[in-house]
Order: sequence, then C-alpha cells, then structure tokens
Amino acid sequence: MLANRDLLSITDLEPRELARILETSLQLKDGDQLSVLTGQTLALVFEKPSLRTRVSFNVAAAQLGGHCLYLSPQEVGLGNREPVRDVARSLSRYVDCIAARTFAHSTVTELARWSEVPVINALSEDEHPCQALADLLTIQEKTGRLSGVILAYVGDGNNVARSLCLGAALAGMEFRIASPPGYNLSPTFVQRAREKAREVDSRAILTTTADPVEAVSGADIVYTDVWASMGQENEASTRRKAFGGYQVTMDLLSVASPKALFMHDLPAHRDEEVTDEVIESKQSVVFDQAENRLHVQKALLALMLAKEMKP
Repeated sequence: MLANRDLLSITDLEPRELARILETSLQLKDGDQLSVLTGQTLALVFEKPSLRTRVSFNVAAAQLGGHCLYLSPQEVGLGNREPVRDVARSLSRYVDCIAARTFAHSTVTELARWSEVPVINALSEDEHPCQALADLLTIQEKTGRLSGVILAYVGDGNNVARSLCLGAALAGMEFRIASPPGYNLSPTFVQRAREKAREVDSRAILTTTADPVEAVSGADIVYTDVWASMGQENEASTRRKAFGGYQVTMDLLSVASPKALFMHDLPAHRDEEVTDEVIESKQSVVFDQAENRLHVQKALLALMLAKEMKP
C-alpha cells in the first residue's frame, strides 16, 4: 500500500492509508518488535537544525534494525555545492530512503523527482506531514477518535498549520484557525483542505477567523506554534506585535471544551505564543506529541520499506 512511495504532503495519503499508519504506530508503540529494516539505510538530508525530527528518525531506523546516516548542510549543500538532482541520484545508489528537511518545498519535490528510492518530507516551507501524523496519532489516543473532533489552531498559517488543516480534512475532523490579518492560511491550502473534506466526511469543516475566542470556543483540541519560524528571525519583532492578541492562556483555554487538550509541536517560546502555565498544565500533551513522532516514523519506515509488511 505504501511501499516505495514518496511522502511529500499528507494528502499523498488516502484515508485508509492514514488509518493504516496510525494503527501500525500504535502496534509499535505497544511493544510489537519488528526487525524489518535489517540491512537498510535511511539518509537524513537536513538544511535546518533539528532535535525531535533528527532523533526520532534515527531511533526509529535503529529500533527497526536499520541504519541512519545524518548529512548536514555543510556536507551536502543542496543546490549550492551540488545540484539537487545529482544529490538525489547519488544517494539512491547508497541508501534505501531519504528524509529531507529543507527550506524550499521545491527542493524536496526535486529530490523525489530524481531519486530512485522513497523520499519523505521531514519539513519544508509548505508542509510538515510527519508532525501532522504524530498529532493525529496523539488526538486519536487521547480522545478515542478523529472523525468529528474539533481542532482549533491559534497563530500563524505556517507549514504546521497547513499539514494540520489537510490532515484534519483527511481524518474527518473540524479544523478552525485564528490568525491575524496577513498571516492566514493561504487560499490554495484552504481550497485543497475543503476539497479533501468534501471527499471524505461532511463533518470535516474548515473555518478561518481573526478571533481566537471564536476558534477555540467548544474545541476539543487547542493548538499553537511559534510566531516566527526558523528562517524568519528578522521578522520576529514585527510578528510579536502582529500576534500580540493570539497567545494561548488559561483564560483562552477555558472557553474550549472542559476536557480540551493543549498541543504544540515544539520548540515552544514560553510566555510568547503560549504561557508557561498552559504548557505545564494537566491539559497539555506536548511531550506525548513529541514521543509520537518516533512511533509514527517507525510505522512510515516499516510500511514504506519493509518487504514483509502486508497492506
């Protein structure tokens, strides 16, 4: 079902494939041992530094019996030291899968175009599908379902928000996003999410607003991310002003469902986009999210690379 496929966007998956990934993730998390990657190597090609993405992929490959090779920006120089297509064709002769963490989305798509082995988008300026998969796994674990769950995202319409809105549509969830003017989800992604929602589930509604209270009211999940992502450091001051009314506080969380959970993909700028009180509260599941990166990526590697895994 997923063998030898690229994963560049979460919408590369069908609903049944999403369900299969989450089911396999839970099996592996519950202790099922699979040495299905013996003799296989995963290459991490990163243009950006990382904690959770690098460690979770590395550990995932090792726990499945495989090997992981980290290639830093200085070593590879995608598009600078060497054309992306040459990197892709060379790596294809050495490794069995490439996970790429890039600035431009076009870089990861070009890697996939020229690579003879599967390519996983481990983050690009457009999307962060691996994070969204871990988020969906966390929501399913904590609420017992995905379809019909209300997910409210407060903040920048960035790559995390884009993959979440598409993933929510794929899972039949209601997605609401509150962003200040100029920092909304792009119309292209809103249209893609709504088209996917119409295909999957009538409850998969997408709402955009400038009012955080409107977005969060009655929500099952409240999610936020940093106001200035990696590569936007020169915009930090401007963004802090624009997002001043978009901090997730205990007061904002109180208008959500009484059992609402708080989520953040980390790293968090405490007392900026979220108060320290919220991130340390009993409603916070941010470190469960972080752990689930490992289990989702183990499932992805097993399903994409293991010859004996059955659909």
